[in-house]
Amino acid sequence: MTVPAMRSDEHRPIVGDANGKWVYWHRELPPLAAEVVGEHAVEATSSRVPSSFAHGGELWDRAYRELMENAETRMKQEIDRLAGRYAHVLDESIDSRRDEVTGEAWLHGLFTYALYR
Repeated sequence: MTVPAMRSDEHRPIVGDANGKWVYWHRELPPLAAEVVGEHAVEATSSRVPSSFAHGGELWDRAYRELMENAETRMKQEIDRLAGRYAHVLDESIDSRRDEVTGEAWLHGLFTYALYR
């Protein structure tokens, strides 16, 4: 399916590929017809929890799933904002954060991706 070029003042929500997929992670490749238009980064976080994380524990797993969902949502927003069609995640950096004052912890991620049209 060929998508006509967008005018600079036109807004078209992203639709992804034939399967509705628009974010490709690491070794997954976007469609061959897609054209790289730039490299970008987004940050995302999980919700805060009132404790600290043990890597591989239940809280970590839940926070990690939420972080990845939030990261994908952020990438979809950026694809749309930048008039792209797909994002191919090239690199990610995930760490835990803690607020000693409130005793809360959360995960933070930085995701570098190539934007495609």
